[in-house]
Amino acid sequence: MLDHIDLTKLIFGRLTWDAIPFHEPILLVTFAMVALGGIALVAALTYFRVWGTLWRDWITSIDHKKIGIMYMILGLIMLLRGFADALMMRTQQAIAFGDNAGFLPPHHYDQIFTAHGVIMIFFVAMPFVTGLMNYVVPLQIGARDVAFPFLNNFSFWMTTMGAVLVMASLFVGEFARTGWLAYPPLSGIVGSPDVGVDYYIWSLQIAGVGTLLSGVNLIATIVKMRAPGMTWMKMPVFTWTALCTNILIVAAFPVLTAVLAMLSLDRVAGFNFFTTELGGNAMMYVNLIWIWGHPEVYILILPLFGVFSEVVATFSSKRLFGYASMVYATCVIMILSYLVWLHHFFTMGSGASVNSFFGITTMIISIPTGAKIFNWLFTMYRGRIRFELPMLWTIGFMVTFTIGGMTGVLLAVPPADFVLHNSLFLIAHFHNVIIGGVVFGVFAAINYWYPKAFGYKLDAFWGKCSFWFWFVGFYLAFMPLYVLGLMGVTRRVNHFEDPSLQIWTIIAWFGAVSIALGIGSLLMQFYVSYRNRHALRDVTGDPWGGRTLEWATSSPPPDYNFAFTPQVHELDAWTDMKKHGYQRPTSGFTKIHMPKNTWAGFVIAALSALVGFGLIWQMWLVAAIGFVIMLITIIVHTFNYKRDYYIPAEEVVRTEDAYTKLLSSHV
Repeated sequence: MLDHIDLTKLIFGRLTWDAIPFHEPILLVTFAMVALGGIALVAALTYFRVWGTLWRDWITSIDHKKIGIMYMILGLIMLLRGFADALMMRTQQAIAFGDNAGFLPPHHYDQIFTAHGVIMIFFVAMPFVTGLMNYVVPLQIGARDVAFPFLNNFSFWMTTMGAVLVMASLFVGEFARTGWLAYPPLSGIVGSPDVGVDYYIWSLQIAGVGTLLSGVNLIATIVKMRAPGMTWMKMPVFTWTALCTNILIVAAFPVLTAVLAMLSLDRVAGFNFFTTELGGNAMMYVNLIWIWGHPEVYILILPLFGVFSEVVATFSSKRLFGYASMVYATCVIMILSYLVWLHHFFTMGSGASVNSFFGITTMIISIPTGAKIFNWLFTMYRGRIRFELPMLWTIGFMVTFTIGGMTGVLLAVPPADFVLHNSLFLIAHFHNVIIGGVVFGVFAAINYWYPKAFGYKLDAFWGKCSFWFWFVGFYLAFMPLYVLGLMGVTRRVNHFEDPSLQIWTIIAWFGAVSIALGIGSLLMQFYVSYRNRHALRDVTGDPWGGRTLEWATSSPPPDYNFAFTPQVHELDAWTDMKKHGYQRPTSGFTKIHMPKNTWAGFVIAALSALVGFGLIWQMWLVAAIGFVIMLITIIVHTFNYKRDYYIPAEEVVRTEDAYTKLLSSHV
């Protein structure tokens, strides 16, 4: 009997039927909806017989373009989950006054705001940014793929499996109730004895490996695979921002990996790195998490600065004003982002000298950011501005981000931060720059490069609806939080006693509803555009009159991107080619060497998720077996040398001829 109990414990660990939230009606309804949706999706895929295509052309693909698109799809799916959490929080805060306790129990509310932060940063913003860099950078620098195509596939699936673990916490066990940075002692085994923090740790560890490897891959791609003639100061600004972003990723994400490993050892093995009464130091965790966390903010925003640079130049029909200063500003931001982390905890007793240093560096980092705003304005000055959708999102960003930047400088003043720290003012500021910068930038990029990826534009009407719902919704949702923060209302509160505050939370709720309409309009935009794709198709491959190299190939590009390696002579390479009467080659085609798709990335990542799940629930046998199988899979893949194939020259000719005919018929 004892052996049976031990074996059961070894296999199932802490996992019991009590882990299923049968007592939570909201979660049960959500689970039922997700299950029905999953069944319907599987049935549809089976009915239309697309499983084979899905596996061959997408899941196992190492094409940077398809992986970039899958990153964007992951970000969009997780946006729906993360925003659902936000809408529930806003609804709770709008009604939970006085005797009304609202509809979310405190422990559920705490899980929701933690999951919201984790999902939006790690599984919405990061996949969006990584997807954009994956898709655009190789095309902009004239490369056929990234430096390590298999690693690219593996990185994506590791990120996806981290998201799968977060979603699993919704239905098996629970998520952390610590806030999105999981400060100890609250995240310690005494403060959080359940599996919520373990879900947090292992989902971020698995996704973090994917992000780190993606960073290494893109740095190698940019440094070693640029087209002939593309010197450092002839690289597109988006490629520069991608390079600086991935340098930050490679420098910062190992810190996150280390601090989460230390927290896990604290919880499981009693190491007490962060247990003050046993010789540890909780402030060490706070320093380490923010040494990663503040560069992370710039990891998110820098690539979108590159997007805005491309969009402003294209839709102003001018060269970007002050290219060199934009490059230097990007590099300065990259460096300074490591010298400001302590402004996140001015109030924790570091002393006047330390606070002054970090306050000054925080103000200094606003200077190169402000220089970028002026460069974009000067690019627009006396330009032939076209108010297409990417430009609308860009102008919305410039207004919104400037307000967020000013409130950030205010928070950089230590005495002001002592008053505003941990208040809703801080929440408003953070969302001001992340929504105004990252989200608006992602939507500008989607509208700008969607024709490149799929060969047709996105519908303008629904795109404008999405923009205005988001723009107005943001101000309704977060300007009231500035007011509440100045009134002293702290964050993470799920119930209020003062009825005079309710009007502000109700206004914020209307803002969240408006943003929901914006997301709905975005989905409708995709649907309507697909239905009308033949009418929206632009066979020139360059619907906006783009200036950089990615527009020099067909839309969508072939698997091999470029039949001939392009030669770059100017900064705006595609504009220069058009000016000098660029003609697509009609002869001299040869077979093209390409790497094969592989199953290994998906399988290794799935096994990593299994190991993570086993470690979360202390299912040691499951974790050990999963780890051994994962090692075997890695070894088998390593010694599988038959991974290459060639696209015959005749097929390249057919592809190029078909595109040339489309161009001539269009003319």
